[in-house]
Amino acid sequence: MKDAVGYWQANLKLVVACLIVWFVVSFGFGILLVHPLNNIQIAGYKLGFWFAQQGSMYIFVALIFIYANKMNKIDRQFDVDEKEGA
Repeated sequence: MKDAVGYWQANLKLVVACLIVWFVVSFGFGILLVHPLNNIQIAGYKLGFWFAQQGSMYIFVALIFIYANKMNKIDRQFDVDEKEGA
């Protein structure tokens, strides 16, 4: 492994970024900003309601895939990826 400290810094930076997005979408859009967002309607549903009920879950699932993809890149960058046959 090239640099253990650099690896964990990259990992923590990614985790913090994902947590910030998760917090903004679930707590910010779903609770704090629900009333202003309810003034916007998409397909007949108020946007604040949609984020509180569905949108935060969709974003969370997307974050899982984004995290896995970015973590694979970080693993390759620091030479700790899972190699075939190992």
